[in-house]
Amino acid sequence: MDKDKIKELEKVDARWAALCLGDLPISRSKDFVLPDVMGYGTTINEYISNFDEFKQLLQLGIDTREALKDISYSITPIFKKNLGDANTVLTVNEITLTYTLDGNKKVLDLRLSTIYVFKESKWKVLHWHGSLGMDEEDGTWHQEEWKRENEKLQQKVNEQTEELKKSFEELKATQNQLIHAEKMASLGELTAGIAHEIQNPLNFVNNFSEVSNELIDEMAEELNNGDIEEAKAIAEDVKQNLEKINHHGKRADSIVKGMLQHSRNSTDDKEETDINKLADEYLRLAYHGHRAKDKSFNATLETNFDKSIDLIQVIPQDIGRVILNLVTNAFYAVDEKQKALYEKGNSNYKPTVTVTTKKEEKLVSIAVKDNGGGIPKSVRKKIFEPFYTTKPTGKGTGLGLSMSYDIVTKGHDGELKVESETGGETIFIIELPL
Repeated sequence: MDKDKIKELEKVDARWAALCLGDLPISRSKDFVLPDVMGYGTTINEYISNFDEFKQLLQLGIDTREALKDISYSITPIFKKNLGDANTVLTVNEITLTYTLDGNKKVLDLRLSTIYVFKESKWKVLHWHGSLGMDEEDGTWHQEEWKRENEKLQQKVNEQTEELKKSFEELKATQNQLIHAEKMASLGELTAGIAHEIQNPLNFVNNFSEVSNELIDEMAEELNNGDIEEAKAIAEDVKQNLEKINHHGKRADSIVKGMLQHSRNSTDDKEETDINKLADEYLRLAYHGHRAKDKSFNATLETNFDKSIDLIQVIPQDIGRVILNLVTNAFYAVDEKQKALYEKGNSNYKPTVTVTTKKEEKLVSIAVKDNGGGIPKSVRKKIFEPFYTTKPTGKGTGLGLSMSYDIVTKGHDGELKVESETGGETIFIIELPL
């Protein structure tokens, strides 16, 4: 237990003894006595189970004390022990009470045992037991009775601990499900973009294949006619077509591999990656993914890539997820602004999303900028917190930026920053160390 908590406990322990002995007003007791306080007085009949009963017992003691004179007391701490953790403590104090009754000076030895719990940054009384040095059988609670009550209290603590563990496990499982849902959502965006992107090279492959087939027929005809030179010219055309088919086939293959890489579980294996190519592909895939959901959406895509950037070591599917998430959010922002302005009759707005890469001395930065509605300062403070989202219910889980932040900072020892003003541009910057 740290020194501040020990010092605070000693202070509260002294106030508790003063309260029990009538030296502290009852009104002050709420500061450090729990509503469900339970305890036993110095006789078997003095039992309380809540704060109101405690006040009644205390008032009875105060009324009794008024008949006494020349009251003084001393407190001697004799025992202190943590019960399970540093937030539950048992203290035992010996109290020597000196007073005059009917002209006779008397000395009474008391023992006050108290269990404190640390709640709401304060020590508070949960359970107490007072006893006298008496010979009568029913004059004080026995050690076995105390033991049984302590066992009841410990059982209650154990039950609450089990409930907390169960709640934590359920929360953890729910969080994993939400993270999986966020990954599947980004995969859906990617799949829609890929479906459009892959169609272009496949169209080229199909078209050039048909043309090449026709050229083969023409070449055969020319060979039958004995025109070797024309057949050679046609063969050259066929060769060029095959090269184009090969080029677009590789392009389709690259897109499919990118999809498979994105969809599989992340690993800790970093690969040499062309960051410009990665950013360009995910920009276009995110755009077509957004258009798959809303055919009316259009935006200007701008890129400014630093060609001096060499291959860098990253986990490509993870950085791809981050770029995809940032660009998708940018499209959402400009789309919302465009719809809002359109409703007001303003059609001059041009939604624009820009992706920029830059190589600096010790890092490479990837910036995603949009000219949407901007982010207020109060929101920017919480933007990377898990489950925080400004989107309407059903539009976002609040995990996208949180996951992206973890990927960049924990997975790549980098930084993810945001610069924005309400109504102005927003820029998310990924900084990856070289």
